[in-house]
Amino acid sequence: MIRVDLDVMLARRKMSLTELSGRVGITMANLSILKNGRARAVRFETLDAICRALSCQPGDLLVYEPDEPENRNGD
Repeated sequence: MIRVDLDVMLARRKMSLTELSGRVGITMANLSILKNGRARAVRFETLDAICRALSCQPGDLLVYEPDEPENRNGD
């Protein structure tokens, strides 16, 4: 699973979601979806704009977390 750490980067940059929205031209609703982990996809154009505004790399925002393995024995 890919986790978006937008809230972490916003805190590091001391920037509000409202300020980021104004800088990148993305609605607060769409940024909130990213921030709260409900996004199913993100456009490279959007990722580029966010990275530019926050002076960060995509890897600062996106974190890979392996899914929990399913129990195959039914236990």
